Amino acid sequence: MDCRFRTDASIDTPSMVSACRCPQHARRLFTGGVVGAALLAGAGPLAAQTLPECKRSTFTKAVSAETVEQQAGLQYRQMLQQASGQRALAPADHPQLQRLRYISARIVPHTRDCNPRAADWKWEVNLIGSRQINAFCMPGGKIAFYYGILSELQLTDDEVAMIMGHEAAHALLEHAREQMGKNTVTTGALRLGAALLGLGSLGDVGAQIGGQLLSLKFSRDDESEADALGLVMAARAGYDPRAGVTLWQKMTAGAGGGAPPELLSTHPAGPTRIKDIEGKLPRVLPMFESAARPDRRFAAPARMAPAKR
Repeated sequence: MDCRFRTDASIDTPSMVSACRCPQHARRLFTGGVVGAALLAGAGPLAAQTLPECKRSTFTKAVSAETVEQQAGLQYRQMLQQASGQRALAPADHPQLQRLRYISARIVPHTRDCNPRAADWKWEVNLIGSRQINAFCMPGGKIAFYYGILSELQLTDDEVAMIMGHEAAHALLEHAREQMGKNTVTTGALRLGAALLGLGSLGDVGAQIGGQLLSLKFSRDDESEADALGLVMAARAGYDPRAGVTLWQKMTAGAGGGAPPELLSTHPAGPTRIKDIEGKLPRVLPMFESAARPDRRFAAPARMAPAKR
């Protein structure tokens, strides 16, 4: 293990709730490293006009995409500094980070036509040294995985791709922007956002929106939409969409009975999610079967030793 990178750092930063959030609903930390979509310039993009999965909400019009992405970038840089200070940011030569960046480089070219803005995003993928079982994508294509989700669930490449596609789908469908658009109808939500950033009653709308990014939750509909689009992108990138089923079997087993009832959660329950994914397989399996296969495969990292008490 690289002594520069701690896999069990204590990360405790308030942020958006992850679409693939852990049973304990772990908090997120955003960190950076650019993914070159040009690595797979020959990969065929999605045809947005023929994909119902690419449809976005009209609520996004209430908040500008530029503002959301700018604020996400600011939070990204701040949290990158925190991760580096705790030696929780994986170096570029870490095998698991290389794995994540390889998989994302296969998926990113398929995002371009689903949201025109994605072609100009500086997609980034990073690995955080934490036991938390979590992954996320910020607006503008900033993706991070926690080491715990790779090691504790022993994810295959196909399962990693299902998470990667799902998280990228949240950004493409602009779910964060949609939720903020809905929130702007109440001044209370904006004031809370400013308070989270320690800005008191400052009237800067951009800063207030940045505060919302720290605590935003996606709805169950958002999660289902991200599952559907994520399966399509991962399948087009050559990863088996049937891994979506095994992934959620692992996630459900990992919950140990600690997940809240579906009606009390913003996320679909594990069995519901598995059933929905199984229903989508007849549509996405032909995409997978006609896609070029990855020329590299990676192993999951060893399980982490139990935490010291």
